[in-house]
Amino acid sequence: MQDLIAAADALLPDMVALRRAIHAEPELGLFTPRTSARVREALVGLPLEWRDGPSTTGLVATLRGGANGRTVLLRGDMDALPMPEDTGLPFASQVEGVMHACGHDSHTAMLVGAARLLCGMREQLAGTVMFMFQPGEEGHHGARFMLADGLIDPLPDAAFALHVMPNAPHGRVGGRAGPLLASADMIEVTVRGKGGHASMPHDAVDPVPIACAIVTAFQTFVTREVPVADPAVVTIGRIQAGTTNNVIAETAELLGTIRTLSAHRRAAVQQGLRRVAEGIAAAHGARAEVRFTEGFPVTVCDARAVAFGRATVEALFPGAWQEMAQPVMGAEDFSYVLEKVPGAMFFLGVSEEGADWRQCCPLHSNRMVLDERVMARGAALHAALATRFLETGFAS
Repeated sequence: MQDLIAAADALLPDMVALRRAIHAEPELGLFTPRTSARVREALVGLPLEWRDGPSTTGLVATLRGGANGRTVLLRGDMDALPMPEDTGLPFASQVEGVMHACGHDSHTAMLVGAARLLCGMREQLAGTVMFMFQPGEEGHHGARFMLADGLIDPLPDAAFALHVMPNAPHGRVGGRAGPLLASADMIEVTVRGKGGHASMPHDAVDPVPIACAIVTAFQTFVTREVPVADPAVVTIGRIQAGTTNNVIAETAELLGTIRTLSAHRRAAVQQGLRRVAEGIAAAHGARAEVRFTEGFPVTVCDARAVAFGRATVEALFPGAWQEMAQPVMGAEDFSYVLEKVPGAMFFLGVSEEGADWRQCCPLHSNRMVLDERVMARGAALHAALATRFLETGFAS
């Protein structure tokens, strides 16, 4: 284990350089050609078998060890977010309105580092390692497309992913069995009333107060019909209606997100929100059209994989494991992989060493930064998870 740490530390300058190059030229969605090219370039000449598919620029690099045993998959995502960057870093985004604010640049660099570590010990590996470099995590279902393209067929015996957390203790690794992250669905409501003059609302059916009533009722629905043991979060992020001050619009639009931690609650919340919206609109003489767009499913970590991960972390970095008491209501498309393959995702704290991590800017912040030195720990952990699983399976 100590050899892995030393080897990862030696690779840190290369990981930092790769991360900064990706950070400066972020790409969105399912097609990240510059990032994919950098991954291939960083791993050129190594004994890897490459696969790609028609639906994305995702890559799977396969390393076959000296023995023909188990197969384990390690995932790193590559895409950025459509938002400005205000970090002031010398390698800040050069693409206007696009930023690596979720740490995917570091995920890619750490997975490249792990691939180099494991290629260096190929003959000692007791099986096969698949490195999944995935675009389109930020709402574009990249993992689902890569699965559909057959890029990880046949399926591995286990799958692991790391996600950096800038507002978590430096170098700590967090995880939990069961639901780790929520499902994420979009709700759109169109309230259809009757337009008219703003001075004569009695001659119209104003959709704006109806829409406001629906938003308030959604919150009441969550607090009164959703059990705290199987929770939901419903947030309406946008209300849009009208054109000017003296016109009652005919329609009002609501746009929001729904987060749940089980398939049952996911379906029940959708059914309930539809009932509430349609009922309130009808009570005011209007009509509500409710549409749902399903996003990522719940990210569920296999209890065996989490116990295995905890043991691996403690063997590699004693005292670094942090058991998470509760899930995070964010969402992840690694959930698609974990629906098919037993495994787990772990969070890696990347706040500056010695800083008050509670004050650090979180994921998706325009000022999010990370301590790049922690990437050596991430690469070593990736490699340790792979080698130990190939040797023992989930038995730790």
